[in-house]
Amino acid sequence: MASTSPDAAPARLRHATHWLIAQLAKHAQRRSSHAFTALGAHPAHYALLAALDEFGPASQATLARRAALDRADTAGLLTDLRTRGLVERTPDSTDRRRTVITLTDEGTTHLHHLDAVTAAISDDLLAGLPPADRHQFTALLTRLLTDRPH
Repeated sequence: MASTSPDAAPARLRHATHWLIAQLAKHAQRRSSHAFTALGAHPAHYALLAALDEFGPASQATLARRAALDRADTAGLLTDLRTRGLVERTPDSTDRRRTVITLTDEGTTHLHHLDAVTAAISDDLLAGLPPADRHQFTALLTRLLTDRPH
């Protein structure tokens, strides 16, 4: 389904929160996909590298949970990151059947590049809002996502 400009949509949609959020999400997805692809990356790479940077080495399952990714998808993403030298896999010292994923120095450098891309995407998405409103909007989105019953 193509994205519709809010001013061209029926009034019912222009006032429907779910529709407005979906339109913004589509724009965000297109923008992030284009920006990350230009760096040979994927938005999920950013999530994995950010989780490793913030929480430290972890198993594939733990990383998938922290990055809110499907475990099956995480395997391929981690293989791509390992091939590029951005992460390392080592045997878990407590369970030889598992591996531990660690961020490399190159991975940290790449993460900083992706941080800049992410900031530019946020700036683009929120361009129509003054700084105080941007902060409030982000805080409200965070609250809506974290204060939900699971």
